[in-house]
Amino acid sequence: MKKSLDKKWKYTILLITLAQLALIAGALALPPIVRALPGKIRVRLAQMPLGEMLLDIGVTPMPTALPVPVNAVVQSRITIPVLATATTTPELTAVSTIPAAAIEVEATAAPEDLAPTTPATTPAATPSPTSTPTPQPLPRQVRIEGLKIIAQGFNNCGPANLTINLNFYGNPTTQAEAAAFLKPNPEDRNVSPWQMVDYVNERTDLRAFAASGGDLDLLKRLLAAGFPVVIEKGYELPREGWLGHYLTIFGYDDDAHEMVSLDTNLGPWDGSGRYDAYEDIAHYWQHFNYTFFVVYPPEKEQQVYDILGAAMLDTATMWQRAAEKAQAEIDDNPENAFAWFNLGTSLTRLGELSGAAAFYENGAAAFDQAFILGLPPRILWYQFRPYIAYMRTNRYQEMIALADTVLETQGGRNVEETYLYKGHALAFLGDEPGAVAAYEQALRLNKNFYPAQWALDSITGGN
Repeated sequence: MKKSLDKKWKYTILLITLAQLALIAGALALPPIVRALPGKIRVRLAQMPLGEMLLDIGVTPMPTALPVPVNAVVQSRITIPVLATATTTPELTAVSTIPAAAIEVEATAAPEDLAPTTPATTPAATPSPTSTPTPQPLPRQVRIEGLKIIAQGFNNCGPANLTINLNFYGNPTTQAEAAAFLKPNPEDRNVSPWQMVDYVNERTDLRAFAASGGDLDLLKRLLAAGFPVVIEKGYELPREGWLGHYLTIFGYDDDAHEMVSLDTNLGPWDGSGRYDAYEDIAHYWQHFNYTFFVVYPPEKEQQVYDILGAAMLDTATMWQRAAEKAQAEIDDNPENAFAWFNLGTSLTRLGELSGAAAFYENGAAAFDQAFILGLPPRILWYQFRPYIAYMRTNRYQEMIALADTVLETQGGRNVEETYLYKGHALAFLGDEPGAVAAYEQALRLNKNFYPAQWALDSITGGN
């Protein structure tokens, strides 16, 4: 009897020990498993009981703010330099130049000693209106009929909104087809406006134009002429916090002071539209420097140009006005971090157009102040001009510090632009193997992200 009890105790102790070892092994294995879960699975898991608690295991939390650059100096106001000369060709040696069909030149710049092996496309001449039309009174209500809402896939608001607009004009492209090219990695957190304009102009029978510094009046004029408009905006969701989002605007009502839009994430799914107050649209649109893009048939291009006007069509003037708009908002509220960020973006763009160091220096100072005031960390999932401003002012370690903060989080590790700019910083610091690794990771995330391919080829010679 005693031997039997001793045997049972031995087995019990053994089972307890094995169970403890299994728990320890599970605890060690669970964090990397959780970190490796695809974003789509994570979203579904978060909606289940105890799902959010599980997702928090071993996962680096989203920081509350981006780091303040080491060399940042508090600014009260920045004088916008005078643009003496400008060209639509960026002064920086570029690893990416948007094809001539695109209106806005997007300079995804690389270090000047990284010459691209693929010849850059010569930008087309700046389009212009045929005349300066006399402004006509706008109708008080406009609603464009015929758009069909599309529910976006995971992190797919860009391709979804693009598809809504393509389909409106009879182009049969599906969301899956657009996403397969624009973000072949489903985990990719960002598709930039220039990428979608490039896609339309190079891969469809339609045309597209993108710019920043828009306003509600311009939206209304395009809508009144029958052109839906996609805006890039900030987005506040209860669980996720601040994110970037695209919204297709297809109507407005001056009496109710509301814009009517299709929200590919929130619906409503009957196509009736979402109604947002003018001030709410303007508030969140500011988070992306009032950036928009419009898709249109080729035969209506001149009509679109006439509505946009010469100041919006000329790249240098457009960025100069965007800078002035941001400065006016800073004067109104010096604590507005988004206005400072927009000023930094616009000044850096002017630096790319003119090559003038003053624009980069003042742009970097504006970004410094934005980071001092505090910005949602995800802003660097979508907007990347701080990297260029710091690169052109020899602040390479600060580029790396920003990139590393983004890369600490699961979502941030799926932004190919972060690896691109970290690669540039490493290249400038003489770390070619590190730069190559960064560029290769950007291409693993998005094989169609040609800026990274050109940067990689410039170091390896295409081998």
